[in-house]
Amino acid sequence: MDLNAINRMGSAVFIDTFGNVFEHSPWVAQSAWKAQPFATYDTLYQAMFDAVRHAPTTQILDLLRAHPDLAGKEAQEGTMTTNSVSEQASAGLDALSKDEMKSMQRLNAAYRAKHGFPFIIAVRNYSKSEIFKEFERRLQHDTEIEFHNNLEQIFDIVGMRLDRLLSRYSAQENSERKVA
Repeated sequence: MDLNAINRMGSAVFIDTFGNVFEHSPWVAQSAWKAQPFATYDTLYQAMFDAVRHAPTTQILDLLRAHPDLAGKEAQEGTMTTNSVSEQASAGLDALSKDEMKSMQRLNAAYRAKHGFPFIIAVRNYSKSEIFKEFERRLQHDTEIEFHNNLEQIFDIVGMRLDRLLSRYSAQENSERKVA
């Protein structure tokens, strides 16, 4: 997908295309759309990140709370977004042993009780054992630090999601050009 196509998108198409890169938060894409035209892909990324950075704290907290627990209830019930399913599976969180699952449930509950939002980590950047270590380490932080850590992790996640989305559209457009 080239920038010209993105810059020609109306609000509804833009939100439909980019609205799911931030977990259950299409408001981010809606806000970013207003920053068109985008000179580069980086300015598209920045518009999305700036939408979050400039949002009221209550809206950012809603964004954090929209994320599922790692290997949590949503995963077990099959109600996670396609992106989250793929990401958690990439780190083996869809195939935890009984002991690992108990540990994950304990960590999820402790983290939520302490901070009021779920532990968020860009799982594609970590192995399963590293995720457990990060969980334990970050559980010791205060809520303000974790608020910021989670935002940084979300920005990493979204960067990877946008890269995959734009690559997928580019590949699709290239194959359509070959057919035509």
